[in-house]
Amino acid sequence: MTSSQQPPIPYAAQAIPFDEFLAAGKIPDGYLASEYVAQQFVERLVHYVLSVPPGSYTMAQLGQLLEQINPRAQVLFFKRLKETSPESLKDFAPLYYGFMNEFHSLLFT
Repeated sequence: MTSSQQPPIPYAAQAIPFDEFLAAGKIPDGYLASEYVAQQFVERLVHYVLSVPPGSYTMAQLGQLLEQINPRAQVLFFKRLKETSPESLKDFAPLYYGFMNEFHSLLFT
């Protein structure tokens, strides 16, 4: 008897429970196992924060989540946010300026 194992679902096809991550304030250990996965996570997080109703999360919750990803991915988050919805930056300004102060040196790499 042979057991047929299903191949793992590719990351791009998986649903990401952003609401749970934001509520818990934690990304599970090992979840962002590679640079590629971190970039995909950020791309999808941008679309999530722009598409959910206001009040679904707080800036503090979002900031706590962003602190857990690597600095380049954090910069990518704000870059994609600006590219996707430039007018939304006013809503994210306190978070944006707080993170960008930390990454001044990364902006030129």
